[in-house]
Amino acid sequence: MHIKNFWPLLAGIGLVATSLAVVGDDDRRSGPDVAPVSLPLYQQECGSCHFAYQPGLLPARSWAQVMAGLSDHFGDNAELAQADHQAIQDYLLYNAADRVRDRRAVKIARSLQAEAAPLRITEVPYVVHKHREIPASLIKDNAKVGSLSNCTACHTRADSGSFSEREINIPGHGQWDD
Repeated sequence: MHIKNFWPLLAGIGLVATSLAVVGDDDRRSGPDVAPVSLPLYQQECGSCHFAYQPGLLPARSWAQVMAGLSDHFGDNAELAQADHQAIQDYLLYNAADRVRDRRAVKIARSLQAEAAPLRITEVPYVVHKHREIPASLIKDNAKVGSLSNCTACHTRADSGSFSEREINIPGHGQWDD
């Protein structure tokens, strides 16, 4: 190959590689926003009382504090046997928002101040920002929702880790379109 024909070819390869990288990033949108819960013990223990929040919804420092405070877990005693406690804590810390690359988990981690450790997902700046336009009448004043903590009330695929706006169905209101 002649050298003067090499540079346009190289530029073309770079353009294709860049395009594939962008498409590849967009393709992740078809997967979960955060990895779905994959530890049956966590689903069983935590999901028996409330939605088993995916680890990618909080940073590791938040999960560490949640697990350290199970004797008074938002007003309830949620203490676990030591082996179960350790297994669940290891799972949460390993898969936390600041340790994984899932699209929405990364955004959650980036929204936090350096040492911030919110104990509630509803206190995460990214989550607050994403729900800012929804009137209280559709959340707090809606008996079928009650709180932003009730993810599954509106996010039809929350269990699978998908929180897409296209999959929101607010009880008594229907599809959400901002």
